[in-house]
Amino acid sequence: MAKAHTYKFCFGPWNLSEGQDPYGPPTRPVQSFDWKLDQLKRLGFDAMMFHDDDAVPDIDHKSDAQLQKEARELHKKLSDAGIVAEIVAPRLWFSPMTIDGAYTSNDPACRKYALERSLRCIDVAKVLGTDLIVLWLAREGTYLRESKSGRRSVELLVEAIDKMLAHDKKVRIAIEPKPNEPMDHAYLPTIGHALAVAQLTSDPQRVGCLIETAHAILAGLDPADEIDFASAFGKLWSLHLNDQNGLKFDQDKPFGSANLRGAFDQVRALERNHYGSRGEYVAFDVHPFRPTKIEHWTAHLENSRRTFLRLVEKVRSFDEAGAQKLIRAQNYAALDQMVLEHLMGK
Repeated sequence: MAKAHTYKFCFGPWNLSEGQDPYGPPTRPVQSFDWKLDQLKRLGFDAMMFHDDDAVPDIDHKSDAQLQKEARELHKKLSDAGIVAEIVAPRLWFSPMTIDGAYTSNDPACRKYALERSLRCIDVAKVLGTDLIVLWLAREGTYLRESKSGRRSVELLVEAIDKMLAHDKKVRIAIEPKPNEPMDHAYLPTIGHALAVAQLTSDPQRVGCLIETAHAILAGLDPADEIDFASAFGKLWSLHLNDQNGLKFDQDKPFGSANLRGAFDQVRALERNHYGSRGEYVAFDVHPFRPTKIEHWTAHLENSRRTFLRLVEKVRSFDEAGAQKLIRAQNYAALDQMVLEHLMGK
C-alpha cells in the first residue's frame, strides 16, 4: 500500500433535498443556496458540485453577459467560504426541449439546444475554476427501441462531446453512466460503455468517467469492480458514493447503509488505486430519508463521511499479508470469514 493520503469531500445543493418524490410533495421547507453553502462549510466539506442551473439559476433565460456576471459572483462567494467547485454538469433532463433525449433527440432543434446549453455550462465551469464537466446522460436512451438507431445515437453522442472538447481546449468530460431511469434503456449504461465511447472522440485523453455506487448496482455490477476498471484506464475522475437496496429506483441511500461489506470493498478499491492522491474528490450523492426532520437535515451527509472514514481505517488496518496467504492457498472460506470478522471488530 502506498503512503496514506487525506481525502477531500464534496456534495451538491440537491443533496439537501426537501423530501418530494413521485408520489408526494416536499416534507421540508425550501432552503436558499446560501443556507446550503453554510451547511457544507459547517460540516467541513471541501468542495461543492453543481448543475449549471445551480450555479446560474434560470440559465436558459440569461444572456451571456448575465451568465458571466452571476458565475463570477458565485465564484467569489465560494472563495470567501474557502470552498471550490468540483464539477459542473449541464442539467439536460428538465427542459421541454429534452423530453425525447438531448444529444440523441430525433429533433435537430432539440439537439441544437442541448449542445448550446452544454457549451454555456463549460463557460460557467471555467469562471468557477474547474475544468471538469460531468455528463449524466439521463435521457440519452429510449422508451421504445424502434424509435431510435442505437448506432446513430452513439455517433450523435460522440459528435456532441467533440464539440465540447473543441469549445475549450482544457476542459475534461466525465461521463456518469446509469442503465435506466428516467429512460427505459440508456445508451451508455456502464463504465465500459463510457470508456469505449471516449475512444471514439477527437481527444480520448480528455474523456473519462464518474462512477456512482447506485448506478453500478442498478446495472447488476459491483461498484468496486467498476472503480478498478476505470482506474486501470486512468479515467476515474470523480465519484458519487451512496448505496442501493437492490434493483429498484435510484435510492441514493447513505454510503454503507444497505451493504456495509460492499462499501468496504469500494473503499479498498479506492485505496489500492490511490484515488484522491491526484486531487480527486469523494462526493456523496445521497438524500435524506423522506421522514427526516429539519433538525436532522444534514445527518445523511455527516453519516456517509463518517462511514467512509471508518472504512478507510478498516481498509488500512486489514491484514493484507494474511489475506494474500489465504488467497494463495485458495482458502476462500477463511478469507470470507476474515473479512466479516474484521468488519465486526474482531
